[in-house]
Amino acid sequence: DLPEIEKGIFELAEKARTSRISLDELKGGTFTITNGGVFGSLFSTPLINPPQSAILGMHTIQDRPVAKDGQVVIRPMMYLALSYDHRLIDGRDSVGFLKTIKTYIENPEGLFDFSKI
Repeated sequence: DLPEIEKGIFELAEKARTSRISLDELKGGTFTITNGGVFGSLFSTPLINPPQSAILGMHTIQDRPVAKDGQVVIRPMMYLALSYDHRLIDGRDSVGFLKTIKTYIENPEGLFDFSKI
């Protein structure tokens, strides 16, 4: 349930920002999302935090020239970088995951099931 996940992330982030997070609350993760973009990072390769299986790095959104319908146009672009343990995750699956993330970033309304509203 996306709203519950969002609430949990917000609560843990607030505890981390205010130095009230416990060691137990930092343990047990399997995947990290890091946002170097807030610090101006254009691109980097994130390192996995053992024993986690993967880490997704998100970077600065910046206007860049891209080809669109045979024309060069300016579009907001952001690099994503996924580092993962190949013993656990196949490269094909990781590309599918990145394509799914791209789809949701470009069309965030796809995250919600509006039929329940």
